Amino acid sequence: MNIHEYQGKALLKANGVPVLEGVHCTSVEQALAAYDKLNSKVVAVKSQIHAGGRGKGTLFNPETREHVMDGGVKIAFSKDEVEKYSSHILGNLLVTIQTGDEGKVVNNLYIESGCEIEHEYYLALLVDRDNKSVLIMASTEGGMDIEDVAHNTPELIHKISVDPNSGLLGFQKRDLGMALGLSGAALKSFFKMLGKMYDMFVSNDCAMVEINPLVKNKNDEIIALDAKISFDENAEFRHKNWDELRDLSEEEDVEIRAKETGLSYVKLDGNIGCLVNGAGLAMATMDVIKLYGGEPANFLDVGGGANEEQVKTAFSIILEDPNVKGILVNIFGGIMRCDIIARGVIAATEALSLDVPLVVRLAGTNVDEGKAILAASSLNIHPADDLAEGAKKIVSLIGGEA
Repeated sequence: MNIHEYQGKALLKANGVPVLEGVHCTSVEQALAAYDKLNSKVVAVKSQIHAGGRGKGTLFNPETREHVMDGGVKIAFSKDEVEKYSSHILGNLLVTIQTGDEGKVVNNLYIESGCEIEHEYYLALLVDRDNKSVLIMASTEGGMDIEDVAHNTPELIHKISVDPNSGLLGFQKRDLGMALGLSGAALKSFFKMLGKMYDMFVSNDCAMVEINPLVKNKNDEIIALDAKISFDENAEFRHKNWDELRDLSEEEDVEIRAKETGLSYVKLDGNIGCLVNGAGLAMATMDVIKLYGGEPANFLDVGGGANEEQVKTAFSIILEDPNVKGILVNIFGGIMRCDIIARGVIAATEALSLDVPLVVRLAGTNVDEGKAILAASSLNIHPADDLAEGAKKIVSLIGGEA
């Protein structure tokens, strides 16, 4: 789950991490009032979307696609410039390297005080699942695309792994700060800031915290000038306030509906719809589809206890994607019964007038009953005995390489 920069800044501030003063706005009038309130000659006018690369993005009119302005983050030196930039950003489509050509409409602004920057750094905290640790990365190349830095000058990225059982240790904070060339008051400021940020990362069940740039000002203070934060949704039960932070306008409608129905759905770029029970099996299904030359159109996990209605909803969500040319159902019945899935598949196929190839692979609990139900129907359903056969069939049926 992602949140906006202005929400991330509030979280950082609440946890003692130094940030600049800023005001969240949804209109030009609010932006002008924010400029007066901040009483800063120089301010940053920042578009708020769930994507990186805002500063290098391009704004377009969402209806005509006419070019409006380059850059979704602008430095304003007067109230007139705040008005100009705010009116050019709000309500328009921001296209960045992370949004793709479709872009995102900007509905929120963040007006932030300026500061005198001595140096920009990069800092990120991530969950490292492979090593069961928290990975902290830092670089002196703040403000740059970290992918470019990693590719061109990997030696400038410094990493430490933090064992969650022992926490972030003093020597790790010191060594990382010194690797960035910090000393004296700046090193002390970094030491204190990093400790508070790590504590915030753990206590809020974050999946990622990225600060680009983290800056040193003329007083040798380390300040978070940006905030890109995401949470681990598996911990949602511990954080009842997350519903207040979620911006549904930044999420796909079908993903919202799937979540409300108890389904796990993520849209992808392929043309083979996938309906699977179990996250691991869903990942394996997508891998095997790609192995045989196909491209999955989605990740869709119906879970272990789906009923016929949920299966029908899953089908309708898959078919809303105009790119879908065929569907592969891959069910391993443990808690889930294959006969229930079979009835749900038939009900969905009949109700939705399915007109794309459908391959169904069933295994596990009540598999014979499930296969018999599918075989007795007059619908154009292609059975498969294993995942490899199912993937080959669906790729072949849509004219792929298998």
